[in-house]
Amino acid sequence: MARAPANLHLCIAILVIGLASPGAALAATLAEDADTVCKGLAGGADAVKIDSATLQAPSPLAVTERGPTPSGRITPANPGFCKLLGHIEPTDPKAPPIKFEVNLPIEWNGRSLQYGGGGFNGVLITGLALPPAYPFDKPSPLARGFVTYGTDSGHETKPGEPPPAFALNDEAFENFSHRAYKKVRDVAVTLMERAYGRKPAKMYFMGSSEGGREGLTMAQRYPDDFDGILARVPVINWAGLQHAGLRSGLVTMGEGWIRPAQVKLVADAVRAACDKADGSDDALVQDAVSCKAQFKPETLRCAAGQSGDACLTEAQIKAIDTLHATFRFPFPLANGLDDYPGWGVSGEDTASFGPTGGWTAWWLGTAAPANPPAPNNGIAWVYGAFGIQYVFARDPRLDVTTYRVEEHKERVLQVSQLMDSTDPDLGRFRAHGGRLIMLEHMADYAQSPYAGIRYFESVENKLGKAETAEFARLYTAPGVDHVGSGAPANVDMLSVLVDWVEQGKAPGDLEVTEQKVEAPAFPVMRALPLCRWPAWPHYKAGPVTEAASFFCAP
Repeated sequence: MARAPANLHLCIAILVIGLASPGAALAATLAEDADTVCKGLAGGADAVKIDSATLQAPSPLAVTERGPTPSGRITPANPGFCKLLGHIEPTDPKAPPIKFEVNLPIEWNGRSLQYGGGGFNGVLITGLALPPAYPFDKPSPLARGFVTYGTDSGHETKPGEPPPAFALNDEAFENFSHRAYKKVRDVAVTLMERAYGRKPAKMYFMGSSEGGREGLTMAQRYPDDFDGILARVPVINWAGLQHAGLRSGLVTMGEGWIRPAQVKLVADAVRAACDKADGSDDALVQDAVSCKAQFKPETLRCAAGQSGDACLTEAQIKAIDTLHATFRFPFPLANGLDDYPGWGVSGEDTASFGPTGGWTAWWLGTAAPANPPAPNNGIAWVYGAFGIQYVFARDPRLDVTTYRVEEHKERVLQVSQLMDSTDPDLGRFRAHGGRLIMLEHMADYAQSPYAGIRYFESVENKLGKAETAEFARLYTAPGVDHVGSGAPANVDMLSVLVDWVEQGKAPGDLEVTEQKVEAPAFPVMRALPLCRWPAWPHYKAGPVTEAASFFCAP
């Protein structure tokens, strides 16, 4: 049996904290090998249990034909590691446990990386996949020596059950909002100390979508826990997003629904109006902010007596205007916000899920919204309608077309306080030495990129622009949809964070690439500058597929 490398220590230290019951202690003995140490981590007492501890052999790179995201098709090569599966018992016997996975590499670099979740969670995040925005051809964080870990956030989605059904239980919903990630983080630290004889020197968090919200929540609620955080396309104003998603679905019922051919009609019109504004003709809208002000859906209005896929009806134009418009609450939510910014333009016809993506995947679906939601409806309608029923009204039988937010004010405020990661005061995170990178995709129809832009600007208003620049960055990627399709989207933000946290190398403008999911080379099809907000790529000269052909400017 192979011995563990000496740099690991891999010793079982005397601990009276975390997994050990009061007064209990483990004998301090040097492990004979990694397998013995790994198996010795199983068990536990009180609230935390390690259900299994198995030494995993190195595994090769694997690529599948289909996946939930481009990176989801890739299973990266991983080294030998100890895989720990465990759970944290709930206080309420009716609440589910918090499940987690912690991966301890044989060759540890002294760092850890916590992965965020997605959607309503309910699926165990293993920490074995590529992290958000990660280049396909880079070694995985685990292969680079990071301890990686994740959680199901305290509930498991059951077949045939709406994703937010767990929210009827108070403890389960509070775990989903923030407690699960903190608890699992603390358990992971204890496990690292037990396995290696020391705590991690630096701790990182990377999350996308719901996981991006989790990352910002960690910076706001637990500012001393992480040294570097990436929040990619975060669902920041969660309460606002669910209500705006419901509204956008309601307006497409009946005559407001937009057919796939008309989605392409709109996308073509947006490109015709804005593609060349940056100086290039590359079928990509670089400055989506200016384009939103410039593009007018009414220019596609059907003439009297006309219909079909070559024009839009009044009901369809109203639906698009509603999507683009701000959703307003009749009362302020957490941190004084009383609205949710509307969505932008570009990428309406992006194909991210096989033949669908853009509006079709997130907003419209392949059929008009049904009540209750159907599987072929847009994801925003499914999440919004079920979210209203199970989270806000807490009535699974509610007809969501009759929902009135003012009638549920108390609960809406409760949810906002728990879920909305909109607190701009990151002073403690900054004082701790934390570094934050936010990344927004400007063709995102799962959540509005303008919510993240507004949040970053609120941090600047609270702390000052110069002070914010010391510890935080916002980048905006043109033409990229929620999951990273449509335009160059891949960048090694983990290395950027490590360099900033540990070497003091503050990042400037970066570069994103669009790669083929084609192992092992994963060739780059095109690249662009990834500009710090509020700058955008502008064309200067050369091939439009190369980042050097562009420069960043406001």
